[in-house]
Amino acid sequence: MAFAIRALWAVRKSCRRIPHFFPNPHPSFFCKHAHSNSNSDSNPLLLKLLQVPTSRIKRTLDQEMPSLQSSHISWDFLVTSLSPSSSNKARLVLEWILEKMLKENAKDRDLFSKLIFLCGKVKDVPLGMRVFSSMEATGVKPNSLVFNSLISVCLSSYNVTTGVSLFEIMESSESYKPDFHTYNIFISAFSKSGNVEAMLAWYSAKKSAGFGPDLQMFESLISGCVNSRKFEIADTIFEQMMTSGIVPSAPLLDSMLNGICKQKRLDRAEEFFKFMIDSGWEINENMADKLVALYHQQGKVEEMEALLETLTKPCVITTGVLTRIHCGIVKMYAMLDRLDDVEFSVGRMLKQGLSFTNADDVEKVICSYFRREAYDRLDIFLECIKSSYVLKKSTYDLLISGYKRAHLVEKVDSVIKDLKSAGLA
Repeated sequence: MAFAIRALWAVRKSCRRIPHFFPNPHPSFFCKHAHSNSNSDSNPLLLKLLQVPTSRIKRTLDQEMPSLQSSHISWDFLVTSLSPSSSNKARLVLEWILEKMLKENAKDRDLFSKLIFLCGKVKDVPLGMRVFSSMEATGVKPNSLVFNSLISVCLSSYNVTTGVSLFEIMESSESYKPDFHTYNIFISAFSKSGNVEAMLAWYSAKKSAGFGPDLQMFESLISGCVNSRKFEIADTIFEQMMTSGIVPSAPLLDSMLNGICKQKRLDRAEEFFKFMIDSGWEINENMADKLVALYHQQGKVEEMEALLETLTKPCVITTGVLTRIHCGIVKMYAMLDRLDDVEFSVGRMLKQGLSFTNADDVEKVICSYFRREAYDRLDIFLECIKSSYVLKKSTYDLLISGYKRAHLVEKVDSVIKDLKSAGLA
């Protein structure tokens, strides 16, 4: 332990040269299962901290202490919300929490670990080291979780050298050896930074250390490869994941589909999309949008029709995904000015209880009617969708400008009247 402490202090000095919720420290002060409304507008403490000057942050927290004792506040949310506008304020909040923990003589190692982890939100390695030192001073011994939090702080600050030094301390210890989370932290950090070589090296090191695969690791590996356009490696890792028997998550599947679409491989994207459906995996609207965009890029509306036919057969797929495909088909027909197909597709969609969700799709249809000077048919289209879709101001503006160009004064007046009735004028 003495060696570890000396090494940590050396690491801390080197930091100075290198330019979940957080529960409360005592049951009477912090609640261990705190949850917070994620809407900053409804968080009085956050609003107050944003308004007061930096010099008054700790004083404000002291004043709010009675309400904090009875509230369920999420320190993670508070620090995360403060960081973008004022990292100094977020840092002062963390310092205040540490001071209260020490005053309460907190002995809960997990609380120190979570406070260290929150230091990563403000990318403050010295503060993380200070929390660690304070924990040691109170007689609380570190474990792997504490070191993992400290490594996470270092890597979030791009301080790789310090992170690796901490890892080496863990390797030489008996009480806090690296665990599978330790390796995942490095894999995730290098994935986000785009250093695929280092990411794969830590992947290999994890396997060599005897740790098995897990979903979080595969998510980082695949997203890192796709973002760096290492598509073949991503395919290989996906196969390894399938062989391991791990069920992929929606973010992982989204990364895979994103990689296929980046390569503009429509046939492969269709195959993968259908494979996800057949496997009963979660498909979200974001995935459908990627596939629809690829169809549009390649002008393959007939192929999109074929996909829709497979989706209308009995299968588990959300209404949102089905709507994206329907709207994608309508939009492509509109861009091709195939009005008969537009109207058939709109009718088919409405009969299934679906409707437009995006103003851009509606406006593409309207533009097609204007290009074809099919004003009466446009009236019918607007009548058909009015019970299921509320026109946006941009759509009203488009109608007004289009009718003006066509010198249809009565229609212009009618749309302006509707615009005022809708309260958008």
